[in-house]
Amino acid sequence: MKSHKAIKIICLFIALAHCVKAQHSGAIKFPSVSKPFQVTANNNEHLFASYYGINSWSKNQRYITVLETDVKFKIPDENDTATLGLVDLQSNKFVPVAKTTAWNFQQGCMAHWLSTSPDSVIIYNDSRDGKFVSIILNVFTRKEIKVIPHPVAAVSPNGREAISINFARLRITRTDYGYAGPGQDAKSGSAFPEDDGIFLIDLQSGISKLIVSYAQLKNIVPAIIEKGIEYIGHILFSRSGTKIFFLARAIPTWNTTSFTANKDGSDLQRCFPDGWGGSHFDWSSDDQLMITAMYEAKQYAHILFTPGQKNYKRLGNGLLDYDGHGTFSPDGKWMVTDTYPGQGMREQKIYLMDMKTQAVLPLGRYVEPEQFSAGWRCDIHCRWSPQGDMIGFNSTHTGSRQVYITRLRH
Repeated sequence: MKSHKAIKIICLFIALAHCVKAQHSGAIKFPSVSKPFQVTANNNEHLFASYYGINSWSKNQRYITVLETDVKFKIPDENDTATLGLVDLQSNKFVPVAKTTAWNFQQGCMAHWLSTSPDSVIIYNDSRDGKFVSIILNVFTRKEIKVIPHPVAAVSPNGREAISINFARLRITRTDYGYAGPGQDAKSGSAFPEDDGIFLIDLQSGISKLIVSYAQLKNIVPAIIEKGIEYIGHILFSRSGTKIFFLARAIPTWNTTSFTANKDGSDLQRCFPDGWGGSHFDWSSDDQLMITAMYEAKQYAHILFTPGQKNYKRLGNGLLDYDGHGTFSPDGKWMVTDTYPGQGMREQKIYLMDMKTQAVLPLGRYVEPEQFSAGWRCDIHCRWSPQGDMIGFNSTHTGSRQVYITRLRH
């Protein structure tokens, strides 16, 4: 055990030396990074209103979408309402725009700014008349433009299409990512239902089409034990919206399989051999992905690869060999990622990596109090602003859940 730790320390020193060498050789110049500033008040709990890696800024970068709630130290249920609002970054004032009961602490209510009106229109999830839906809303007039009869899990960069999955099924398989209540049929009696899976939604018409069913996955994922259930969780469009990535998992074994497909469901293919799994991810382009997975089924790492090719590359020269939430800057030059709280100090750390040299720069460390755990934990969940000059994240290091922003000057 001691020799293993010694080897790991040596590897870290080598990686740090590589980072220093890259900077002194002129190969890389990191941006100057401001101290993070809190943009939400301590009167309530606050979090970004969507999952990590999703743009939370209006295109002009004046407003960010944030949830406000008094729920604390529990997983929200169908009776727990959160307020969806904007934080005006010129005043740090929280401006309420809507209420929702379709939310959780990991992904908020999956609010997205629509690129068709990127400074004024968002889509977010809610529950109406006992059904999970998504609402297209003008945040300034408070006018509901449209109610889509499906909740959204991802929105295309074109702002006209979205992906929907079964959040009720998520509730019974991964409680902290699903929504409580009878909003959807979880289809819990079937491990691989033929009529459920990934749906592509036309946001203009509200019409949905099943593009990948659970039944299609049955023979290409690891076998599940009796009474097990397969479920689809994290999902994301590629940079141009032509492809999707998603994770298929099973309970109670937690078998995970990473997939890519065209946005119509064609060319469905696994990303890794058995044993690699997959956890968090982002597209660097339409042809390249970063995923945290078990490299060679041995070591968690941030892995860069091209779907359909076996060109797997561990990123970070040993510094990023863990499961973090990595996401790329809009220009693709940088990747920001985080850590889970370590044992003892419970520090959550943020790192910035230059994609050309793989030099890594620590951006900060934040202690998460022990009360924030399980389904109400607060992952850092970094995200970039549209111009790539700000990084936002959630943190509980002050004792309450709040939203922070760091500014970068290139």
